Amino acid sequence: MSGQTAAGAPEEDDRSLVNTRWQRTLDVLSVIGPPLTVATALLVYFGWARTDAQAKAMGLDVSLFGYTVQDFILRSIQSLFQPLAWLAVIGLLWLMLDRAVSRLLDASRHRTLLHRTALVVLVLGFAFAAVMWVVVVTQPGRTLLYVPFLIAAGLIVGAWGLSVRRRAAAPAVRTLRVTPRALERSLVFVLVTLLLFWGTSDYAQALGRGAAFDYQERSGLLPTAVVYSKERLGVTAPNVREESAGTDAAPLYRYSGLRLLVVSGGRIFLLNDRWTLAQGRVVVLRDDGSVRVEYGNASAD
Repeated sequence: MSGQTAAGAPEEDDRSLVNTRWQRTLDVLSVIGPPLTVATALLVYFGWARTDAQAKAMGLDVSLFGYTVQDFILRSIQSLFQPLAWLAVIGLLWLMLDRAVSRLLDASRHRTLLHRTALVVLVLGFAFAAVMWVVVVTQPGRTLLYVPFLIAAGLIVGAWGLSVRRRAAAPAVRTLRVTPRALERSLVFVLVTLLLFWGTSDYAQALGRGAAFDYQERSGLLPTAVVYSKERLGVTAPNVREESAGTDAAPLYRYSGLRLLVVSGGRIFLLNDRWTLAQGRVVVLRDDGSVRVEYGNASAD
């Protein structure tokens, strides 16, 4: 019996070690999974909202471009790179601060001071979120950039202050309190996620309208496009010139004065020279071989 016990003890220790590692891995995945899901969803939504606002400002509908989910993600990364980088830096600093607070609590040092400080952080965070919400409610017709992000930040700071205050409470007090922590965290997570989508929508739409205005100011920097077609296309956009480049037996029409916007969804989107939001036109051609398009360097035009 003693031999079996001695032989089985290492196996039990190994199993417990493996189970502990798996539990830690699952804990890490449970923490990282939701933020990654939200980040991916934000990238897709940001790309769609930005493109939709830009298309509407140019007199188009976003569905015409035929963008895929991957296209929306790629179109959003460039604009969201700096905000996501700052978000990662802030998250890292917050984790470092939270670990420092946890070490102080584990050592039972300054527990009373941390308990009082957490109360101040809690009140300030939720009060700030409430004030920002009042600002939004009192100005319903305006788009206030970054305000949803500020509300989310206030909620996160207030929730963290509440968490630190609970951890700093005396053990006897903590055992007497029964609170639905999982439900509370889920509600905070849902509220913060909705606020992030709200703020992302406003920010993306502002960037989309800015991109449309940027095309008006810098349309001359877009690649030139010359279209050749066997049939007359009837393009009536300003500054677009139609010329005959064929014969009576083999007609060929040449259209110049165009700039390439994008090729997507089996279509070619072209702008006329000196395109403007007020009077410009977007020429849409099928990218199916019925027309031939020559592209050139804008600087060489």
